Amino acid sequence: MTRLGESVARASELLAQDLSLDSTVEQLLTETKARRYLDLTDLSPDEQAALIAGRAVEVLPGREKLAERIGELRATGKGLHIKLGIDPTAADVHLGHTVPMIVLSRFQRMGHDVTLLIGDFTAKIGDPTGRTAERPPLTDADIEKNLAGYREQVRPFFDFDAVRFVQNSEWLSPFTFPELLSLLSQVPVSQLLQREDFRSRLASGSGLTMSELLYPVAQGLDSVALDCDVELGGADQLLNLQMGRKLMELRGQRPQLVVTMPLIEGTDGTGAKMSKSKGNYVGLNATADDVFGKIMSVPDRLMEPYLKAWTEWTDEEISLALSRIESRSLHPMDLKKVLAGEVVAVLYGVEAAMAARAGFVAQFSKKSFTDVEALPVVEVAEHGAETVTGVLSKVLGFQPSASAARRVAKQNGLRLIVETGDGQEAIVLAEADAIRPLGEVVPELLSGAGLGSDAGAVYLKAGRRVAELRGL
Repeated sequence: MTRLGESVARASELLAQDLSLDSTVEQLLTETKARRYLDLTDLSPDEQAALIAGRAVEVLPGREKLAERIGELRATGKGLHIKLGIDPTAADVHLGHTVPMIVLSRFQRMGHDVTLLIGDFTAKIGDPTGRTAERPPLTDADIEKNLAGYREQVRPFFDFDAVRFVQNSEWLSPFTFPELLSLLSQVPVSQLLQREDFRSRLASGSGLTMSELLYPVAQGLDSVALDCDVELGGADQLLNLQMGRKLMELRGQRPQLVVTMPLIEGTDGTGAKMSKSKGNYVGLNATADDVFGKIMSVPDRLMEPYLKAWTEWTDEEISLALSRIESRSLHPMDLKKVLAGEVVAVLYGVEAAMAARAGFVAQFSKKSFTDVEALPVVEVAEHGAETVTGVLSKVLGFQPSASAARRVAKQNGLRLIVETGDGQEAIVLAEADAIRPLGEVVPELLSGAGLGSDAGAVYLKAGRRVAELRGL
C-alpha cells in the first residue's frame, strides 16, 4: 500500500466515527494536516495523474497523456517540469488564490519540478480575463510589494524553498517589433477573439486595447521560453494556456499539457467567484476565529467544492462523508466544523483549529445574544446619522465597503434581531433600508413589526456577525 493509501485508511476509520466529538475531530485534523507534507513519490504514473485530474476542471489533451508523460520521464529518472504564472496584482490574498498552490504542492511531493513565473512584464499590461474594462497597469514597486505579501500569506500551503522563480521581463523586454510581427502573422485574430469577455466588451461598445489583445500572446511566449511539460491555471485562463500550446508548436517544441483549476464560489452563496471586491472571501491573514466563522457561514451545498479545493481528502473520503449526510448518520453542521477546522489547521495549526472550534460552539450554541460576551456595540445617538451600510463598513468593519454591505442586504443577509421575553424576532432589512440612516430606519422597522424600542435588546446582524444597538 502507498503512503497515501495508508493515510486514507486511517482517516476513513475516523470519518466513520462520531464527528461531533472533539477527540475524533482532533485526530482527523492531525492526520489530514500531516498529509499536506506526505511524500507521494511512491504513486504510479496513473495514480499521480488521477490525483491531479480529480481536482482539475480539464486536463488537456487528456489524463492518459499526463500519465504517459509522467511515465516517460520517470523512466529517465526525471520528473515533469510544471509552470504556474503569477501576476502579482494584489497584496491581500484569499483562499481562492491557494487552489492552484495546493495542486502544485502535490506535484512537488510527487517528485516533479515547479517553476513559478512572476509576470512582472505582463502585470504592467494587465490581464484582461473576466474584466469589463481595462485593468490599470502596475508599477515595479507595486509588483514587489504584492509579491512579498503573496509569498508570505500562501506559504502555509506551499514550499516556496523548493521552486524556481523566474520573471517574464527576462525574455519579453528584449522582444523586438520585427519578431512580434513575424509571430503575429501566424496567430489568427479569430483565435484571440474567441474569448467571451472580449466579445462582450466589443458588443457593448466599451472597446478593447491592443495591449489586452496581445496579452494571451505574451503569456504564450512564457510557455515557449520555459518549455515546460505542464502549465497550471484557472479555468478562466484556458484560452491563454492553449495559446501557449500553439506557440510552442510553431517553435517546434513539444506542446505543454494544460491543467485548469476550478474558480471557487465565494462564501455568500450567490454563485459569484470568491473575490475581495465582493466581500465574499476568506482572507489568509484573518484570525483563526474569523476564518472558522466564515467557513461556517457558507451554504451546505458548498461543502463538497470547498473540501475538494482546500483539503487533502481524496474523492473516496469526501464520498464517505457526504454519503453519511445522505443517510443522516452525520449532521451537515458537524462536517462543516471539520471543514472549517481543516482550513484553520493549515494556517495556524491543529491546536488553533480546535480552539476556534470550541469558541464557535461556545458562542453560537447560546440561546440569547445577551449570553455572548464582548459583542460590539453601536450607540445610535452617536452613529444614527450614518447609513446602515456605513455603520457596517466604517463603524463595525463587518464589511470592506458600503457597497459590499449593500450587496449583503440585496441577498437578504441583513437583519434586526429583537430579543423579547418570548425569544427572538428577526426583521429583514431590505436593500432600500440599508442605505438609509440607522437612527431612522431601525425605529421605523421596529414600529412596523409591532415592537417598541422598549421591547427588548436589539441587534444588527450581517451574515454571522452581530452587534448590539443601544440608545434607540
